[in-house]
Amino acid sequence: MNKKNNSPSTDTGTSKVRLDKWLWAARFFKTRSLAKQAIDGGKVHCNGARCKSSREIEVGNTLEIRQGWDEKTIVVKSLSDKRGGAPQAALLYEETPESLNKRQLHAEQRKAMQNANPHPGGRPSKQDRRLIHRFKQNQRE
Repeated sequence: MNKKNNSPSTDTGTSKVRLDKWLWAARFFKTRSLAKQAIDGGKVHCNGARCKSSREIEVGNTLEIRQGWDEKTIVVKSLSDKRGGAPQAALLYEETPESLNKRQLHAEQRKAMQNANPHPGGRPSKQDRRLIHRFKQNQRE
């Protein structure tokens, strides 16, 4: 009787794996259904083209993945259809240096914009309300 290896492997021996399954195994999405929704929503492109969740990916494919504010361009290094720990998942892909630099630049820009306007919305402070009332009264006169 052959005992199956329960440890997550980085290569299942197959040359192709479904895209939604690989994205789940590589820990880009928490569930396969979330991965499928992202693919169907056009947030994942394979080799520059929009694709279906059932598309079989191969080693060397380039994926563009948009998650929230981040856009990642990754190259598939190995295939797996089993979800493992984060260290094993990191071995499945490699992010391109251009993508990494671009994400860091956008993160710095977002942080700078957030610091420039500390109160983007919400309720005005007491001092803001006084200024508003003063402005409105000056407009009536």
